Amino acid sequence: MPAYLQLVRQVKEALRLGWLRPGDRLPTVRDVVASSGVNANTVLKAYRELEFAGLVEARQGSGTFVKAALGSVAPEVLDELRGELTGWVTRAREAGLEDEDIDALVRAVLGEGRVEVA
Repeated sequence: MPAYLQLVRQVKEALRLGWLRPGDRLPTVRDVVASSGVNANTVLKAYRELEFAGLVEARQGSGTFVKAALGSVAPEVLDELRGELTGWVTRAREAGLEDEDIDALVRAVLGEGRVEVA
């Protein structure tokens, strides 16, 4: 997956999980470059993609700010589900599954990689 799409995905996940909310300021391009090592043009492309999707807005001289939220679940519900998922992941690891195994299992449950039988 291209680096700019990884950045877009990270921002969208943060929006869905409530870690970013409307009005929050995204890190500057310079800060993202310094912390991740990706090219400034890659970060700009990701921010433009998010802006095109209506999720953020660039304010000249002020930065890039979250414009819209994703997901509609209350934070306390997310916290409860996260706790349950943490317990499940702990049990899966105790059973010998590695992160890649867990990822494959979750994706299968979500319907990705489902093989249709004729």
